Amino acid sequence: MSGHSKWHSIRHKKGAADAKRGKIFSRLSKEITVLARDGGGDIKTNPRLRTTIQAARAANMPAENIDRAIKKGTGELPGVTYEELVYEGYGPGGVAIMLRILTDNKNRSAAEIRHIFDKRGGNMGGPGAVAWMFEQKGLITVEKSAIGEETLFGLALDAGAEDFRVEDDAYQIMTGLAEFEVVKAAIEEAGIEPSLAEITQIPQNEIRVSGEDAKKVWALVNALEDHEDVQNVYSNFDIPDEILAELED
Repeated sequence: MSGHSKWHSIRHKKGAADAKRGKIFSRLSKEITVLARDGGGDIKTNPRLRTTIQAARAANMPAENIDRAIKKGTGELPGVTYEELVYEGYGPGGVAIMLRILTDNKNRSAAEIRHIFDKRGGNMGGPGAVAWMFEQKGLITVEKSAIGEETLFGLALDAGAEDFRVEDDAYQIMTGLAEFEVVKAAIEEAGIEPSLAEITQIPQNEIRVSGEDAKKVWALVNALEDHEDVQNVYSNFDIPDEILAELED
């Protein structure tokens, strides 16, 4: 499968820094609240909630925060009502960008997101502008130190995985939506805890950007990622490794 976006690898690396800043707690709390609202607060019958709670625990989110977010979703505690939205647009060099938003004020969010696009050389599009360039898939990331490549490859393939990729310090496993929980469960039953497990959007093709466009794309996607209402950023940029290394410093 083409289009293992570099942004997924970058987000994996950013996770530890985000957790240290505490920013990730707010994002996970919103996610847990919405999932509990839509699918109930029982992780046995709500697999997406279970996966998100596992991610929250991996980020060292306090148990009381998780419990409070669940209760806000189920109505046991008062809380803010979040609306889930998808925004689409283009960045410098023509790269496609899609955002998943959870907000309590969609007018404010739309204005602020549009401002970020405009300020950093991008532009927002209407519904469907770039969504057709992405495919919804399951993504599971496992640290290389946790298991050998051949063992994990065989395990994932037998469980129904579609694709397997070796990154610098981790393995990436792609699945269909129906197979995501099955593959994830097979990995966990083998005693391996994924460092990332989520339903995501994978670009069907990537656009290579370099020079000033690469710097502008990097600034734009990071600014979007840092917005408090943005849960996920999906993009199809491909920045050369040597340039990416400079930008990450």
